[in-house]
Order: sequence, then C-alpha cells, then structure tokens
Amino acid sequence: MVQLNTGFTLFLSLLVEAVPFLLIGVAFSSLLLFFVDDRQLVGILPKNPLFGALVGSLIGVLFPVCECGNVPVARRLIVQGAPTAVSIGFLLAAPTINPVVFWATWVAFKGQPEIVFMRVGFTLLIATTIGWVFSHQADIGPFLQESVERSRFRGRGGETSAASPAETDTPALLQGGTFLAGELGGSFQLDTPVAQRLVANPVIEQSVASKFELALENMVRELRELGAVLVFGSAIAATVQVAIPRETILSLGQGVVSSIVAMMVLAAVVSICSTVDSFFALSFAATFTSGSLVAFLIFGPMIDLKNIGLLLTVFKGRAVFYLFGLAALMSFALSLFVNLYIG
Repeated sequence: MVQLNTGFTLFLSLLVEAVPFLLIGVAFSSLLLFFVDDRQLVGILPKNPLFGALVGSLIGVLFPVCECGNVPVARRLIVQGAPTAVSIGFLLAAPTINPVVFWATWVAFKGQPEIVFMRVGFTLLIATTIGWVFSHQADIGPFLQESVERSRFRGRGGETSAASPAETDTPALLQGGTFLAGELGGSFQLDTPVAQRLVANPVIEQSVASKFELALENMVRELRELGAVLVFGSAIAATVQVAIPRETILSLGQGVVSSIVAMMVLAAVVSICSTVDSFFALSFAATFTSGSLVAFLIFGPMIDLKNIGLLLTVFKGRAVFYLFGLAALMSFALSLFVNLYIG
C-alpha cells in the first residue's frame, strides 16, 4: 500500500511538472502553424547541415520549452519542411539551451560554475553532432510516423490521387495539417466551423481573430493526443521508480565509470523536467563525481522514459533508438572525459 501511494505521488508530481511545459510547446506549435509563413521560415533556415544543426540547437533560446514541450514544436518544424539538421538539433538541445534552464542550473551550482558551462557546451556539441549525422539521411521520411510524413507531404504542397480541388486550393498554412489531421487517405483540413470558413473564404476570413480561434482549436487537439501519451509515460516512469530501489542504482556511484552509468540510468528513470533537474542533481554533488553530475544534466533532458512516448508520436522506433544510442554514447564519452581529465 505504501508503494502504491508513493508511485501515485510520483506520477502526479511528474504530470504537474510536465503539463505546463507541454502546453507551452503546443502553443508554440499552433502559433507556428497559423501565424508564421512556413515558406519564409524554411527559407531563412540555413541549408548547410552542420550550420543548420548548430542554429537548430540554439533556437531554444527563443523557444524556452522543456523536454515535454519541444516535441510538438519540433514536429511542426518537420511538417513545415525545415531541414532535418535544424529539427533534430532543436529537439535535443531546446530543453537545456534556453534561458530558464540556464538560470536554474546557475542558481543550483553557483559554487561550481564549470558544471553550468559544461552542461550547455556539451549539450550544444551533442545536439549539433546528432543533427548533422541525421542530415546525411537523404530523406527523413522513412524515419517518421506515417501521419507525420503525410502532413509533411501536404505541407510541401504535395498532391495525392484522392485530393479534391478544394483540398489542393487550401491555403499553405492549412496544408500542414494538425496533430490529428485527417484519417488515412482523407482530408488534412480541420473539421471545425472556423477551419471550414477559412478554406471556403481564405481572403476575407483569415483575420487575426479567426487565426487565434483556429490556433486554440489546434492546441486542444494536440494537447489531447500528446497529453494522453504523457500520462502513459509518466505512469511508466513512476512505476519503475517504485519497483527498482534507488539504492540499487546509487550503490554504483562511487567509480569513475559506474557513477556515470548510474546517473544516466537515474536521469532516464526519474524523468525530471529540465527546469528543476539541476536541484535534484545537486543533492548528489557531495557523493558523486563531477562527470556523473554532468551526465545526468545533459542526458536526462534528451532521453527519459516520459519523453520516449512523445518521441514515438513523431518518429518510428528505429529513429528513436538511434537518437537514444547516439545521445547516450556521446554523453558517456564526454562525462568520462570530465572524470579523467577535469575532475
């Protein structure tokens, strides 16, 4: 009974931490859909893979979302046709490289400023590198879930044999679809009165008020689907925390290598939001190595149990596996460097 109560408390705490930031991410996603010209946005993004990955990794400064809110924004960038390097860079770096997280980490580790700068620098290096690696995939389509790929195809102005004249005349901002846009082979237009008015009379009805109303409807739709996945992921994370004694993980934290592995596993399991995870890591500062603290702070915001479900709404399993593996290997290597040469 005690474990059940503990698990339920952990479950609620994860949701309370995550939902506000998921809402922020969904809001940014909707604003990108209805208030940003996708062609202009894609046009100003760098096409060079390495520079694009770097720019994508730094966009989090303008979009301060955590690992719960970055997924819908990254999805919108992909649907709008943004370069793969930019989208992947943003997806991995935004939860850490933003002013809110930097400030929180600085407050927690003001006595160890090197931890703060290593967190930001290593995250930027990992996100840029992985974004650059993914950019070598000629077409990211095979890595995307079918619904996302169909939305991306429509967002580029693609046509299918089932498309009707009304659909092909849909304004560009509506062709991108929404998170729950249409069924397989069906229309990608929103099935609400506001959306139908915009499609029927885009010049007259596409006012700021109409856009806000449509953006709100899109927010509700995305939050409904992503929220369900977040609840499921939070339940898994809470169950694992209760089922596996924390002492089992922490007992490995004395060695140069084992401490890094223990903190990376802990980061994935506890699934703490990046805005508060630095205070959690601070509680281990006296007993764990500096490298293991850095590993916790850079790996957790990229991959955790709560976030995997959200990633699977955008990418297929093998793409998530590649993201997980590359992020884990680079986080471990950089943290080991800290333990061996920086201390």
